[in-house]
Amino acid sequence: MALIPVLVAALLAGALVYSALTVFAAHHYLGTRPSRSLAGPAVSILKPLAGAEAGLERNLRSFFEQDYHDFELLFAVREASDAAAGVVEELRREYPKIHARLIVTGEPPYANAKVYSLDRMMAEASHDLLVMSDSDIRVTPDMLQVVAAEFEDAHLGLATCPYRAVPGPSRGRSGGSFWSVLEALGMNTEFLGGILVARIVEGMKFAVGPTIVARRAALASIGGLDRVKDYLAEDFVLGKFVAESGWRVSLSSYVIEHHIGSQGFRANARHRLRWVRSTRRSRPAGYVGQVFTNPIPLALLLVASDASWWPVLIATALVRALAAWAVAGWVLHDSLTARRWYLLPVQDLLSFAFWVAGFFGNTVQWRGRTYDLLADGRFKLKH
Repeated sequence: MALIPVLVAALLAGALVYSALTVFAAHHYLGTRPSRSLAGPAVSILKPLAGAEAGLERNLRSFFEQDYHDFELLFAVREASDAAAGVVEELRREYPKIHARLIVTGEPPYANAKVYSLDRMMAEASHDLLVMSDSDIRVTPDMLQVVAAEFEDAHLGLATCPYRAVPGPSRGRSGGSFWSVLEALGMNTEFLGGILVARIVEGMKFAVGPTIVARRAALASIGGLDRVKDYLAEDFVLGKFVAESGWRVSLSSYVIEHHIGSQGFRANARHRLRWVRSTRRSRPAGYVGQVFTNPIPLALLLVASDASWWPVLIATALVRALAAWAVAGWVLHDSLTARRWYLLPVQDLLSFAFWVAGFFGNTVQWRGRTYDLLADGRFKLKH
């Protein structure tokens, strides 16, 4: 037997084992049933904003409508003229009983502008339990009830919320643009699957995603948010540092909605390249291991090298479908994957291509600027 088919077959075998582990990890996560508390600790919600993106008003409104006894909302914009500031002021007038404040930060001295906004809001926050949430997140009224109940565990320092990605509309259709649909399918199957597997294999020693809940004391134990100001993947290293300081880090039982917008191919490609390159720099060994998260491309490579392996391609597609549905269906209750499942092989091939591309290049584009990625995951503005 030729060497290449044997090598690819070995990688595919590993990918199939990984898919089976994904199914087990999803089932294990479902054993964590959310509890609710209306009388938990007071909460400060921190929202960094930049521009009035599509759906911003509905996203922010969902936080104003929390069914919880004591919480405040803090918003940060770079300039008072930011369009997002107007949205916040309208909501403040509509919900006068909700304690909400808007902070104008000015130009950020940190490489990571989001971290600077969070740091400014944290300094103004009144409470010790902090919900740090991006502008494109939408939640149900019981969100604070669920996460506050989880923090009844005194050893829990930080929780990261899994998310169901929702693509933005395109040309008046509710189904989402093609590229945003593919990205959402990847987030709702492959990406979350990796988190669930890591939770089983090594425990939560990191944080991910656009909503993180943390104790002020846990953040203080790592030197505050200033510790992560130079990292592009600040969420990942934040959880890593908190875990290393002795606090427990968890994957919350509450699933948020992440509205990812409707990007064209070029913008989507820049976003994906930023994602894969920053992941490679943040955890290089784990990045190499991502080869096992895409069994269908490996099966296609195997058939291309030796056509007699074609039955394996069919079996691989079935295993991948089961793993994808365990994550998107069982955990996320994702209607997008249920409707557009036939695009999963396309997304898997695209994901594999960007994974390969992620091994090359050490620059990323973010908010119109180009940055150099350093070997330890930090980044700086390219001159």
